[in-house]
Amino acid sequence: MYIACVSRGGEGLTEFGGADVSQAFLDVVEQAAIACARTMGQGDRHHSDHVAVEAMRSSLDHVPIDGRIVIGEGERDKAPMLFIGERVGQALSGTHGLPAADIAVDPLEGTNLCATGGPGAIAVLAAAEKGGLLHAPDIYMEKLVVGPKAKLAVNLDASVSENLGSIAECLDRKISDLVVVVLERERHQQLIADIRAVGARIKLITDGDLTAAISAAIAGNATHAVMGIGGAPEGVLTAAAMRCLGGEIFGRLVIDTAEKEARVGAMGITDFRRVYRSSDLAPGQRIIFAATGVTEGPLMKGVRFFGEGCRTSSVMMQTETHRVQFIETIHVRAQTEATEFRF
Repeated sequence: MYIACVSRGGEGLTEFGGADVSQAFLDVVEQAAIACARTMGQGDRHHSDHVAVEAMRSSLDHVPIDGRIVIGEGERDKAPMLFIGERVGQALSGTHGLPAADIAVDPLEGTNLCATGGPGAIAVLAAAEKGGLLHAPDIYMEKLVVGPKAKLAVNLDASVSENLGSIAECLDRKISDLVVVVLERERHQQLIADIRAVGARIKLITDGDLTAAISAAIAGNATHAVMGIGGAPEGVLTAAAMRCLGGEIFGRLVIDTAEKEARVGAMGITDFRRVYRSSDLAPGQRIIFAATGVTEGPLMKGVRFFGEGCRTSSVMMQTETHRVQFIETIHVRAQTEATEFRF
């Protein structure tokens, strides 16, 4: 357990992936989570997202990098901050010699969950050296996510029955023991029927397939696969997590209109049937992934406020040095003699 009143800084770092950089990224997602957690249950998802974006953007100014947003809130003309291509980090304030980094962010994954007080909303960020994260188009992606034991046994083009049979065999379980997470959407009716037809169990979620994907790659979470169609930008964030956890995402862009075909083609993507894996979506050698719970979830607790501050629950992963940390942080505004630290 890590308990601290976080301070910002990190001047003088010259290597991406060092302790100062990872601590600064942790602060970024913690501050975004704290800001939007104050709006939890108020029913305004746009406001929740707005305060998360503002807090994350402000915190990124303190990270000792020369950063560029590659997955964010949209293009410059659609987002006032954290737009794709925006520069972030201490380099903007004139600090020299800082490492270049590509940044993928989702300041509040699960805006509806935060607005309603539902479980599983998180603030999340992934970073890699320049060129280490794919600039994915903001369209849908067909996805299959599994943990380390099953990643060599499944195929996005295989049937649901074949993939679930392979997963069960790799995990030494019956198909009926498996739990598959699927977004509750009209487009998934056939997928849901196919999963039920072979006897696997389904956990339907309203939002937030990124948290589910991470759960599938960590043993003991009673999630064995994630299937269905979700956002491609979230696929990049998932890939970054899979690179750290040893799991795998298989993804294929859903290009079903001429407009999407033109957009994807303009980004240099010509093979519209390509199946991407984590090493394609997040090819960087040094990847950092950080997320903080906003509301209660399967991996992290939500932000808990008390008189002098709040407590956050986060996960921090890196490919170098390869580690996964679950971090509890107590943030104290002004410590007094009466301040209590509880475990």
